[in-house]
Amino acid sequence: MKEATNIIPKKLLLIDDDPNLILLVKDYLEFRGYEVITAENGREALEVLEGHTPDMIICDVMMPEMDGYSLVSAIRNDPKTNWIPVLFLSAKGQSQDRVKGLNIGADVYMVKPFEPEELVAQVESSLKQASRLIQHKESKGGDGSPKIQVPFDVELTPTELRVVQFVARGRANREIAEEMNVSQRTIESHVSNMLGKTGLHNRTELARWALENNMA
Repeated sequence: MKEATNIIPKKLLLIDDDPNLILLVKDYLEFRGYEVITAENGREALEVLEGHTPDMIICDVMMPEMDGYSLVSAIRNDPKTNWIPVLFLSAKGQSQDRVKGLNIGADVYMVKPFEPEELVAQVESSLKQASRLIQHKESKGGDGSPKIQVPFDVELTPTELRVVQFVARGRANREIAEEMNVSQRTIESHVSNMLGKTGLHNRTELARWALENNMA
């Protein structure tokens, strides 16, 4: 183990109805220096989120009471939690399963069984990306530029919200299309629709608006 430092460990919320997997993954992540809180299903996870704000969520897909899809939909529709990176763990590894998970709002989709080292690498990558977004947002907020203004009643569909999250991360339409397994024209249509809804002029303004409003 590494020597104790003053660095606050990153907090992870691990959700799975398999107690053996919970124990294995929790021990491994804690050994790597993370603080891990757990829940057995989506409903319990939402209760945990009322009192905790994790830096990342690792979630099974198929669970009793509330599955991973319903949980992530709820997380992405709540401004207090929609910025949190989500990693899906699932025994379902077909292409359509991955696409559904990513379209629902997961940032990473891993298939069970998995190598613990790969899980740690995905967690570290997602946390670094989230940290870069936060730093970018803070630097933009401190440069004296006015906050992006859009109509107060703008509502994005779940798919549009997913697309704008990728836009805010600097992804090109082609990359977003590949990630979501749709055509580039479809992504361009979503971006165009969001520009129309918000009254913004380009993808840069759309990205700024998403970052300023904790959508990414």
